[in-house]
Amino acid sequence: MASVKIKFKASSLPEHEGTIYYQILHERKQRQLYSDYHVFPTEWDDNRSMVITTHSSERKSLILSIRERIRWDLERLNKIIRKLNNDGITYTADDIIEEFNRHVNEYSLFNFMESLIIKLKQNGKIRTAETYISTLNSFKKFRRGEDIMLDCLNSDLMEAYEAWHRQRGLTPNTISFYTRILRAVYNRAVEDEIIENRNPFRHVYTGVDKTVKRALPLSAIKKIKALDLSLIPELDYARDMFMMSFMLRGMSFIDMAYLRKTDLANGYVTYRRRKTGQQLIIEWTKEMQMILDKYPENSSDYLLPIIRNKGVNDRTTYRNVGYNINHNLKRIAMKAGISIPLTLYVARHSWASVAKAKGIPLSVISEGMGHDSETTTQIYLASLDTSVVDRANSIILKSL
Repeated sequence: MASVKIKFKASSLPEHEGTIYYQILHERKQRQLYSDYHVFPTEWDDNRSMVITTHSSERKSLILSIRERIRWDLERLNKIIRKLNNDGITYTADDIIEEFNRHVNEYSLFNFMESLIIKLKQNGKIRTAETYISTLNSFKKFRRGEDIMLDCLNSDLMEAYEAWHRQRGLTPNTISFYTRILRAVYNRAVEDEIIENRNPFRHVYTGVDKTVKRALPLSAIKKIKALDLSLIPELDYARDMFMMSFMLRGMSFIDMAYLRKTDLANGYVTYRRRKTGQQLIIEWTKEMQMILDKYPENSSDYLLPIIRNKGVNDRTTYRNVGYNINHNLKRIAMKAGISIPLTLYVARHSWASVAKAKGIPLSVISEGMGHDSETTTQIYLASLDTSVVDRANSIILKSL
């Protein structure tokens, strides 16, 4: 059976760091696997084959980190040896090194996440891929660009990642967003039998706190609608998109951006929510048409003046336009004397809030917004006539 020993090779230059390597012995043949870990001769104990440090050393944290990584490497090498033995096939020391390097290349956290991101994009799950990219970039910043093996993720590391976010001023929900994505990646590796589940997320928060919703009363919506923004085109446009979202029963901006001209027919807009796939039908009113008529018809296939041109990156355009709108909505809020940060999402929640204030049943509001989080409610609403929701929307729009 193969064996592994930890060795230290001193530098040929005086007062320079040497290199930690692993000596792999199998069937009387010896091979070396060099690591990226470098220490000074005084930080190596040859009798115990381990790195050492003192409490007063400035490199204490580095040495302890190297010690931990050596432990992980040994664990991985011995796991590979056990697997090769259990497979019952002839192997060499070179095979052990090759398998170890393959694990490093394929099963590091960064590489594994990047492979998942590619698969998500190939399957058309662009939004999910973007959340993975955001989380990967966040973790890279936390690690200062240093990759880590999947089986090296542990509870202490996750707690440190959570604390790092708190120090940067992130809210619990935002921190939980990142840790939930990492947990999903970790669980995928467990399902694929790449690693064993050591439950590294058991001491970090992965829930979702209830947040204070930012909804405007009808009086504030009226103020926004009544503003004279004719001399400030960028604000006028931002206000139009805000009002269009409100009029379309709080339609999310991504659904607005991807509405196609063919979705409007016979006085109704028919579309599927990109978040849930649920189909919604909304009556197209004269107020909506008045906003649309202010802008030249798009050369693209989209209905609203958001993604206006063909041959552009639709998703990049949608995100850039949304960013500019939200930026300009802050300026509109100041003009209207509104204290809360005004965003496109506020239009969505405001529609629900105003509907509730008008005495419209919760079931109708839920149907109108295409919510699917309340399973029981959705089952109950499955056969609700869309005209009921259109009448609810008509009541709101007449109040403007």
